[in-house]
Amino acid sequence: MTPTEIKLRKASRRLAVTFDDGARFEYSFEYLRVHSPSAEVKGHGPGQERLQTGKEHVLITAIEPVGHYAVRLVFDDGHNTGLFTWAYLRELGENMDDNWQSYLDRLDAAGYARSKSQDH
Repeated sequence: MTPTEIKLRKASRRLAVTFDDGARFEYSFEYLRVHSPSAEVKGHGPGQERLQTGKEHVLITAIEPVGHYAVRLVFDDGHNTGLFTWAYLRELGENMDDNWQSYLDRLDAAGYARSKSQDH
């Protein structure tokens, strides 16, 4: 599962990734930001996840390759510590609908009114 193409689509604020088996996913920048694999988002263990709010308009300003196994996404809010491995990007793509609904449910439970800029 290796990407054969990664395209940053700034106008639509989406990252398109095509894998070597033909699978293709388009991730919103917000989706990637709130699901960053960084300690800031994931915490240091189960139950330590931190809900990310106010990320509806976040932009990806750069994609930095990390070896042959991941990319670092640089967001305009200063976040750049998560390494998105090929396996993690694939997992995010395959579970996008469930992950997005879970995120929306957590925002709702926290009383956060998300501006509806775009969907996942």
